[in-house]
Amino acid sequence: MAHAHESNTKRIWTVFGILSVITIVEVIFGIKKPEALFLNSLFGLNLLNWLFIILTVVKAYYIMWAFMHLEGEKSSFRWSIVAPLVFLIIYLVFILLVEGNYIFEVFHNSQYKWIF
Repeated sequence: MAHAHESNTKRIWTVFGILSVITIVEVIFGIKKPEALFLNSLFGLNLLNWLFIILTVVKAYYIMWAFMHLEGEKSSFRWSIVAPLVFLIIYLVFILLVEGNYIFEVFHNSQYKWIF
């Protein structure tokens, strides 16, 4: 007995709506740059940039959840896919912040002032 084909139109529009809302929030924060987020820092990076990083990770997770059909899988399988990606994203952000801060300090304290 064959299964009847289900329409995923509602699900596609839901995913589109959620990802659009997150993107619109990011754009609004990028345009407005609230001083409470822009002038305060945490771990050498202002809170606005942390908000962008977190929202981007949330969007990436939701894209994997929806388009890789992870919501129907077992928890252990989901985490075997998601955990390495989350670790790699956190590692990439850490490396970028450390190296960027190092390069800033080298050029800020040296006699050569941003000649490239």
